[in-house]
Order: sequence, then C-alpha cells, then structure tokens
Amino acid sequence: MSVKSTFEELTSKMNEDPRHIEGLTYVYQFNLSGEEEGKYQLKVENQRAEYKENIEWEPRLTLEMSDKNFIKLAHDDLNPTMAYMSGKLKVHGDLGHALKFQTLIKKYQ
Repeated sequence: MSVKSTFEELTSKMNEDPRHIEGLTYVYQFNLSGEEEGKYQLKVENQRAEYKENIEWEPRLTLEMSDKNFIKLAHDDLNPTMAYMSGKLKVHGDLGHALKFQTLIKKYQ
C-alpha cells in the first residue's frame, strides 16, 4: 500500500462516517522520508477530511517518520509511543494531540 492510497482510504472513511471527527478542527502535517518522501497534510474541519501533498495549510502538529512507518501507523501496526521513544517518530507540536491522533486512527480501521 502506498502513502497516497493510505491517505485516500483514511479520508474516505472519515468522510463516510464523520462521527469521530465532529467538532475537530486540525491540520496534521507528515514529513515523510523514504521512497515516497515528501510533505503531506491532513486537514479535518467541519466534519470533513481532506489531504494534500505539499504544504497548503498551517499545521498544528507535525509528525516526522519514514513512509513505511506512516503506513504502519495509519493501519495501527505501529505503537506511536514506542516509535517516539526509539526515534522512529518525531513530533513537533502538542505531544498529547499526537497520541489522540492514534486513537482517532483506530476508530477508522
């Protein structure tokens, strides 16, 4: 699975069932390394989710990791706490919200 298809699947699930993103207004930025290196953003606002490649919005939280670890994180196959402690995941912004993001992801598995 690719980064792009992972974002497409995630935003599609969020938009089909927006219960878990109700009241959430947030821009997440993912700085990814690896074969699909780049900057990706996920914007959640007004019970809608969308993603963009490159930077279009001001992020409130930036996560740095490899593309492979992002795909694992999005599919709940990577423990974010262990990834952070081992240096596989770097967080710029509210660390507490980074953990809430993982909870949100689990709801869309």
